[in-house]
Amino acid sequence: MMRIITGTARGVRLDTLQGDELTRPTTERAKEAIFSAIQFEVEGRRVLDLFGGSGQMGLEALSRGATSCMFVDAAEEAIALIKRNAQKTRLFDRCRFLVSDYRNYLRKARGRAEFDLVFLDPPYALRALPEALTRLLDGGLVTPDCLFVCESAEPDIFEGHEELAEKFVTKKSARYAHSYIHILTLKENDA
Repeated sequence: MMRIITGTARGVRLDTLQGDELTRPTTERAKEAIFSAIQFEVEGRRVLDLFGGSGQMGLEALSRGATSCMFVDAAEEAIALIKRNAQKTRLFDRCRFLVSDYRNYLRKARGRAEFDLVFLDPPYALRALPEALTRLLDGGLVTPDCLFVCESAEPDIFEGHEELAEKFVTKKSARYAHSYIHILTLKENDA
């Protein structure tokens, strides 16, 4: 069972898709740890939930005072689910939704969107984190003080992309069951 932990939608249970073929929700324990680490840095932020899944991360941020959230997912079923969850939490009016591959979205959003909190939890088999982070930076889609919350199956999310790794500071990195959570910010000279 997934639920909103705190804020205006506290306690609302979220629907999930059956099976793990489309989404692999962040565990409750990992979500609590993430929001405990960033709890004072959520309010007023513009959020991108790039691999939206059930929408639980973006909706949790909205419940805690983020101003808006763009939910992107390649699966129509996932976006339909996120819309239902947004209605259940009464946060729908602060949400935008798009069925799109992450590459297409990041290419088309260049110069048209800017975010200061980004959730990146791609399907592990895609190994998409380095490319997604690169496209976010190259596209000018993030503010200098952006927080990046990344989830992966591997402890090293940069997978040999040392030049990319040099652009970030890791605020927190921890393992939860089969997942690694990394909270990153940009180094000042790369912001």
